[in-house]
Amino acid sequence: MSYNIHPIVVHVPIVLLCIYSLIKIIPVKKWFPRVAWRDIELLVLVFGVLGALAALWTGDTAEHLYRPNRQLLEVHSTVATVATILYGLLLLGEIAAVKNLHYASAGSQYPVIKRSALLLEKIFMNTMFSIVSAIAALVALTLTGILGGAMVYGTTADPFAASILSIFGIQ
Repeated sequence: MSYNIHPIVVHVPIVLLCIYSLIKIIPVKKWFPRVAWRDIELLVLVFGVLGALAALWTGDTAEHLYRPNRQLLEVHSTVATVATILYGLLLLGEIAAVKNLHYASAGSQYPVIKRSALLLEKIFMNTMFSIVSAIAALVALTLTGILGGAMVYGTTADPFAASILSIFGIQ
């Protein structure tokens, strides 16, 4: 017998990725300047993205165990994938930033890798880009949750579900 572990797996990455987005969006770094925010962001984002990948995988499994509204399922899956990609890009920037710290302190015998990491950091760690991406990813994550809740609990359980479903043209 197969079990649907998707509802168990999805909640941890949701929390972690929401925390990451809030750290990026809200000026907590200014309020608490002595906290190692880069380390916290990287840790939360790594486990959040890994959890999101696990949620995507378990979602594919859950899709075959249950037969929800196909149109709703497709939009839910697409928006979840978009959220995961956005957080993955932010993770790429965070990793590049950490690598650049390593390269700056140790020097690199691979200048191509060093230049690539600098470019990735410059693009993905740009303050405006990272804030806008964090907001977009949080919106996608929220929509994913609303659509998932609509599949499980129906459109009346969440006050936003009916509006979101009508925006996507889902019956």
